[in-house]
Amino acid sequence: MADQAFQVDLRGVVDLLSRHLYSSPRVYLRELLQNAVDAITARGGGGRVRIETDGAGTLRVHDDGVGLTEEEVHRLLATIGRSSKRDELGFARHDFLGQFGIGLLSAFLVADEIEVVTRSARGGPAVTWTGYADGRYRVGPGRREEAGTTVTLRARPGSAELLAPATVAELARLYGSLLPYAVTVDGREVTGGGPPWLAAHPDPVRRRRELAAYCRELFGFEPFDVIDLQVPQAGLTGVAFVIPQQVSPGARGGHRVYLKRMLLAESVEGLLPEWAFFVRCVVDATELKPTAGREALYEDELLEATREALGERLRQWLVQLAETDPARLRGFLRLHHLGVKAMALHDDEMLRIVDRWLEFETSDGPMTLAEFRRRHPEGRYTPDVDEFRRLSAVSGAQGVGLVNGGYVYDTEIIERLRRIDPDAALRRLDPAELATSFGVLDPATELALRPFLAAAQRAVDRLGCEVVVRDFDPASLPALYLTSRAARHAAELEEAREQADELWADVLGALSGMHAAERPQLILNHRNPLTRRITALGEEGLIEVAVQALYGQALLLGRHPLRPADAAVLNRSFLGLLDWAVHKPGEGG
Repeated sequence: MADQAFQVDLRGVVDLLSRHLYSSPRVYLRELLQNAVDAITARGGGGRVRIETDGAGTLRVHDDGVGLTEEEVHRLLATIGRSSKRDELGFARHDFLGQFGIGLLSAFLVADEIEVVTRSARGGPAVTWTGYADGRYRVGPGRREEAGTTVTLRARPGSAELLAPATVAELARLYGSLLPYAVTVDGREVTGGGPPWLAAHPDPVRRRRELAAYCRELFGFEPFDVIDLQVPQAGLTGVAFVIPQQVSPGARGGHRVYLKRMLLAESVEGLLPEWAFFVRCVVDATELKPTAGREALYEDELLEATREALGERLRQWLVQLAETDPARLRGFLRLHHLGVKAMALHDDEMLRIVDRWLEFETSDGPMTLAEFRRRHPEGRYTPDVDEFRRLSAVSGAQGVGLVNGGYVYDTEIIERLRRIDPDAALRRLDPAELATSFGVLDPATELALRPFLAAAQRAVDRLGCEVVVRDFDPASLPALYLTSRAARHAAELEEAREQADELWADVLGALSGMHAAERPQLILNHRNPLTRRITALGEEGLIEVAVQALYGQALLLGRHPLRPADAAVLNRSFLGLLDWAVHKPGEGG
């Protein structure tokens, strides 16, 4: 049985390229420019690329590179996906841009016909190769005196704008402005003096000013700072611009990446660690590999090592900033604290910077963790923002310092401090601890309040709450609802038991019994004038609605979740007090 060759529908291949490999047909010029630069490099360098447009949809790209013989044209240009060109012409060396044998096909994204006129620098006559999008090609004699290649495209209907002079000049400048060879479009050179970070003035002040202007032109912002980047193993040089405003950690701005001076893409992801969302980079690398579509970086060990090295460079910049310019560091931390916190989870040096320089929310106001520990050697933290808000004033009044660890990364950082200093550890607050610091009433007052406490307990018994009277600051707070972690666990078990089937209800009931002694406390503040007047009431019905009103207010002020029973009690106490006020206005108090 004879072997058969695959029949390739080039229109299908072009559709595949446009939909799945390339993000835009605009890349056609990058591929043509890349082929021209590789051809010049193969000949030994020193050449130039001329791009010409006629304003009527025709584009010509001339290079004085190595060119092709007729045999090479038949073998290389007519075989889709053939990559032997790289080896036979020396294109496998690392100083070439080309990685895949499909670049020329990208021209079919904008044209139905590609004409290549080429003459080899190794001798032989000029050759013309004409390829068509329907899969045909034709090879014949060509007219070209000097070695090199000319590629001619004629825009297909609907693509004329992509071959218009202004668009071609824009694309050539975008992709090729840093190339080491002269590139002209209709006689105007689009290449410059190479990478700006290598060409900038040696004076540090002037250099920073020039690179800041480059950042404004490229990204549209004035950088907070400019950081030089270098990773020798990847042949990478470049700069990182620190963004001057807050950036969401979820934002993925991407980085401008050049490979061997040719622009890969304007928004490449994965170049830096995820925590480094506070910088935008422009880099050029010689050893990193592109993906097949040449619009992203290929994920391999070298890219991973490069990412780690760039992350280390940013870390060094922060450490240096902490040592030389603390005020500027504080300004940076106000903008990009989340990125630094993310670093601190894995890096002890960053953890020290966070401990010493980054302000946290505390019961004494904003301050660093180091300063907080100096003020409160026995300080506590809470991992919940709402818990901090309801307890910070009370804990502060009792002399118990409290840190809010409820924001992103804060609890992890607080708990990780013990890694660098065991004495720096803060203990997590159990709200029940606060009750032990409250003042106890004198025996006579406590004895006098027993009838009231009995009535008050009956008012909230079915809510699973214990009523106590204490003396504490701030005096403006009439009541405080405190629940320990064990009590919360018992409440969760009870709620689950009520929703479970009979078998699981019995199991959960047994577990709940183990925590029966743990009940939330409604602590009435005897230092508060309103509370003292309520404790002096003698009518049980009025005591019930008043205590239930204090219960509801304590839940709301403490931002505790309201159960259906809590909401019902809150509504009933409000209506009860309103009814009492309307019928007995003279006794309101």
